[in-house]
Amino acid sequence: MTTKTTPETKTEQKNKLREYRENNLISKSELARKAGITLVTLDRIEKGYPCRMATKRKILDALGIATEVSDKIFPGEE
Repeated sequence: MTTKTTPETKTEQKNKLREYRENNLISKSELARKAGITLVTLDRIEKGYPCRMATKRKILDALGIATEVSDKIFPGEE
């Protein structure tokens, strides 16, 4: 019997990207296009998988959020 590894076990904290995106009525494909990342990458990030800092910056830029207040989306991360 094998156990599946969930995103929550891979990362200590879940981000709020999906919640923020949905509250601001932005589709996944629109955000991925604006950020210059693939839809698969965005989906994985929203599920809580880790990503590079450069990718986080692209997402924050696409959302119009300053990196200084990035804890709105990625809490507990620098």
